[in-house]
Amino acid sequence: MRKFFSSVLLIAAACTAPASVMAADSSSYLDNTQPWSVRMAESEMVRFPEAWMIDWDEAPQWDYVHGLNLLAFSKLYEKTGDQKYFTYIKNYYDRFVNEDGTINTYVRSKFNIDMINPGKVLFFLYDETGDEKYKLAADTLRDQLNDHPRTSEGGFWHKKRYPSQMWLDGLYMGAPFYAEYIMRYGNPEELNDVYKQFELIEKHLYSDKTGLPRHGWDESRDQKWSDKGTGLSANHWSRALGWYAMAIVDVLEVVPSQDKKREWLVSRLQNFVDQAVKYQDETGAWYQVTDLGDKKGNYLEGSGTAMLTYAIAKAVNMNVLPESYMAYAKKGFAGMEDQMISVDPANNVISLNNICAVAGLGGNPYRDGSFDYYLSEPVRANDAKGVGPFILAALELEK
Repeated sequence: MRKFFSSVLLIAAACTAPASVMAADSSSYLDNTQPWSVRMAESEMVRFPEAWMIDWDEAPQWDYVHGLNLLAFSKLYEKTGDQKYFTYIKNYYDRFVNEDGTINTYVRSKFNIDMINPGKVLFFLYDETGDEKYKLAADTLRDQLNDHPRTSEGGFWHKKRYPSQMWLDGLYMGAPFYAEYIMRYGNPEELNDVYKQFELIEKHLYSDKTGLPRHGWDESRDQKWSDKGTGLSANHWSRALGWYAMAIVDVLEVVPSQDKKREWLVSRLQNFVDQAVKYQDETGAWYQVTDLGDKKGNYLEGSGTAMLTYAIAKAVNMNVLPESYMAYAKKGFAGMEDQMISVDPANNVISLNNICAVAGLGGNPYRDGSFDYYLSEPVRANDAKGVGPFILAALELEK
């Protein structure tokens, strides 16, 4: 029954996808014998011939989803050496990064932690080209963190316009960049500030009932979505869990193995995964609202599944989790293959379906964090927040 339900959603998502998804360039007939990582990346390049177009953007902008997808492309380039992937990445960044390290369309004064995320690819470009402008642009983003508003205990607010709030999403947006910048150009003692962000999530965002963190926490308790006792939002959102899991493994990849706090973070990751897999559906996928899979209207969601699959597979490949955990990652990827992947027979372009387009807390119109809210957001194919993690997950499972 669950498989049938998911298939209906897959069809619905494909039917409501933007026209560019449904009508990819028929002259680009892709090789369906290539690994999934290559097939998805090349499908994305058919959909979006220039990387600034990713996620159907109508004008170029410095944005976290481009950073997410192009990070995946950078890993694919490192594996294959195929120059077209490097060119695709560089053309995007060269639209924004100026010789003095300023970044077009980036507005520091908004103190939006999301805008730090594209900075991770700057390290890759600097390593590949030696062009100082990429290092200077990384300096520009690092400088935001000097003045970024924080909770009373030192946790970065998600955005200036979301005061006193920490969201799981924000850990992925800021922490891996912050950690890598410190390891390259800073003092390793600064890593304590990176660990602090995780320590505050572990302290404030977990639900006793599920053993998993909720989407958000409002220290002030001013938001209507926050519990007046705990400050927590009401539900678990699988993509938020995915952001958090990716944040942990990507930071663990960067910090020194001998760092005294690294083992604490490893233990928290294992605890997190042990709880998350309890809610993995029999198909291998995870539901939009993680722990309420049997509730009417809930659906198997692509981005959260891709993110959690990637994080688990990478943790095993890094010897952070035992080899036995790879079974969960393989099951997650199989769930995407079975439930969410469709192929255009005209050109072999593949699509990842069943992706929640966006979800958040507060704002205008107001997002209350309820079950009904998470089910009300549009579902679409090939949203960048699913495609990038799918490529990353495939790369880990292809190792």
